[in-house]
Amino acid sequence: MSKAFTKENDSEFEDDGPDASQALPQGLKNYITPQGYRRLRDELTHLVKTERPEVVAVVSWAASNGDRSENGDYLYGKKRLREIDRRIRFLTKRTEIAEVVDPGTQQELESIFFGATVSYINSKGEELTVKIVGVDEVDTSKGHISWISPVARALLKAKEGDVVQLMTPAGRDELEIVEVKYVID
Repeated sequence: MSKAFTKENDSEFEDDGPDASQALPQGLKNYITPQGYRRLRDELTHLVKTERPEVVAVVSWAASNGDRSENGDYLYGKKRLREIDRRIRFLTKRTEIAEVVDPGTQQELESIFFGATVSYINSKGEELTVKIVGVDEVDTSKGHISWISPVARALLKAKEGDVVQLMTPAGRDELEIVEVKYVID
């Protein structure tokens, strides 16, 4: 029987859940900023309306060329389609459960809550600045940390001048909060 009539092994692509870095603990809400939500929706729209149709066209063209078993365009295209479909399923699930929280509407501006940009000094004397965002918006190179991260959990509800305790693998660390602000990107 020709390979064209056999089911391909998709088992390695079946998992459409997030990778470990984007896991959302059971029972917690998927808070996200309006900018982060817009980025997820834009990526989903691009995949559905642009990228997937282009790959489908290439796969269709490659399939019409005959033997698919050694057809690189066909094999790569099918693999890429599985990747795109997996990402579409993931983004669809994440946007459906997203709870958009606008930091600009924050009432208690002196306390640290979701969306706050916080400058603090650790026990080593280093001053660090982080922005507390949703799990789908984490970008440590920009200082964006998840609201469920240990640092964010230690900072939440504190105010300028407070000293909070953070348990790290190296032991207890003290973080002195220097500044709290809510910046709209």
